[in-house]
Amino acid sequence: MTIQRLPVLLIAGLMACVFLLSGCDKLGFSNKQSNALGNRPDLDCIIANDFYAVHFSAYLQPSKDDKNVDPKAAFVPFCQKIPRAGKMFFTADLIDRDIRATPIGIRLVEVEKTGQKAPDDFREIRTVAEIPSKLYPKGAVEAQADVDKNGDYVLYLLIGEALEDDDKFQVALEVGVDPKGADLPLVAIGAVVALLLVVLGFLIYLYKRKKAAPVDNNGEQP
Repeated sequence: MTIQRLPVLLIAGLMACVFLLSGCDKLGFSNKQSNALGNRPDLDCIIANDFYAVHFSAYLQPSKDDKNVDPKAAFVPFCQKIPRAGKMFFTADLIDRDIRATPIGIRLVEVEKTGQKAPDDFREIRTVAEIPSKLYPKGAVEAQADVDKNGDYVLYLLIGEALEDDDKFQVALEVGVDPKGADLPLVAIGAVVALLLVVLGFLIYLYKRKKAAPVDNNGEQP
């Protein structure tokens, strides 16, 4: 008697794909933006290098030219994708308590992407804002800047003397893009395609095996 395995494998493959896609957010594969006004916990924006990590958020002051703007929009946090230029407020909550006793300087620069590999993937064009080093004992680093045009920017947190590149903590910013327009990374897409190919291979294998199976005298496959 032949066991009907095709539907089972198909359902299992689809469930695996759904599970993989749903796990992308938990692995940090996408930039999660807040959908609620002033609801900070909805913004999952953790930026880290090999030594430091921060909870980062950016706030955009409503434009004076827009008379119908909701004042509460000023309290909507963004991650690294900001919809337009304007006056911005940045906060970085220091996760590592040790650096709270270390002076930190802030520098916002406009950059141009070079298409090369890091650390030469961009070059600095101009300095937009700079704040001298000082202590942030409560762990909340704050800054503000008037960004006058869309483009690519880097916010530096200069930790201590910032003599080493690792002490120049970088937050890459894209201004003038849709915060909700983040695409699924190629790694996740490749994993889904690979899984689908594996499932399809199983289906083809079982189909050929069933087709090639011998038929008994009653016209049935064993």
